[in-house]
Amino acid sequence: MSVWDRPEPPSRPVPLDRERIVAAAIALADEGGLAAVSLRKLAARLDAGPMRLYGYIATKEELFDLMVDAVHAEILPEERPGDWREALRTLAHRTRRAALRHEWLADLLGGRPTLGPNGLAVTEATLAALDGLADIDTAMRAAETVSAYFIGAIRREIAHLRAERATGLSERDWQRASGPHITRMLATGRFPALTKAVYDGTDVDAETSFATGLDWVLDAVAARLTRPPE
Repeated sequence: MSVWDRPEPPSRPVPLDRERIVAAAIALADEGGLAAVSLRKLAARLDAGPMRLYGYIATKEELFDLMVDAVHAEILPEERPGDWREALRTLAHRTRRAALRHEWLADLLGGRPTLGPNGLAVTEATLAALDGLADIDTAMRAAETVSAYFIGAIRREIAHLRAERATGLSERDWQRASGPHITRMLATGRFPALTKAVYDGTDVDAETSFATGLDWVLDAVAARLTRPPE
């Protein structure tokens, strides 16, 4: 029986339920990442014995599933946009903002489909946005393509943020520190395309890069959705 179907045990002597457990686990993960989430630390935060938690969750994987589903409630818009592009754009940006609030989410996105009520609601909203625009297989490939883009972009952005904290260097500080080495390498003439990108390319912030790439992916999906059947 899945964690979604398994009934909760009585909440005595310390009041306890899955909602409280998940909220405490999310707080731990927000503070120290997924590695900071252990049953011992979780039980201590809830002022409950570790063995009591097994009445609510059987494994750490189940706990992670519950945590992801709780964050999906933050991703789901209150109202469904009328236009499919705006609907998918909204879900992508809300996912990014959720991941910036809960960086550990980036480590769990893109795995097996989330089967909790909020995760299923996000999937429903995604497919509903494409409903009637193409056959179901095309709609599913379109949804997968968009999600593959924004999950990859989110993971890259979070990785950069973690690198900044680990090294103590901002992106600009890192570029300045790496400048002499990059200049010497580019001067060899072995990397002409990279040289052009470094000296002629426009540096944009993460949000602009995310939005631009997302629009390009949506343009490609639109072209496929409007293509006549072969």
